[in-house]
Amino acid sequence: MKNYITLLKENDLKATIQRTSILKSIDQAGHINIDAIYEDVKELHPTISLATVYKNIISMKTNHVIIEVPMNGEKAKYELKKEEHIHLICQKCGKIKDTKITKQIQQALIVDNFKLNHSQINLYGVCSSCQER
Repeated sequence: MKNYITLLKENDLKATIQRTSILKSIDQAGHINIDAIYEDVKELHPTISLATVYKNIISMKTNHVIIEVPMNGEKAKYELKKEEHIHLICQKCGKIKDTKITKQIQQALIVDNFKLNHSQINLYGVCSSCQER
């Protein structure tokens, strides 16, 4: 388990019980939408509101603690910020698989006189499980 308190403090956020619970939920799921985060956190903290979860998600996204992964036709999913990677998103089941960015892709992304701070590459298709159905 990651140290969520340190993660928050390193990103200039106060380490509240709500934020650490939200981070734990995201970390355990890998990729999760806000409704599922709310249901998960509500089990431990029954008085938490959906508005509180939204507010904290926005704050942690703004401070680069978590990443929002857009989904076609569904609510976005969230993940903890980690090293640069590509999302392979299944348009049938909604599962997201992380895959490393190859050296060829890194070299192809190099642009003269442009310093890349971060990227998000989302590829949409159909996973092998859904192709077999």
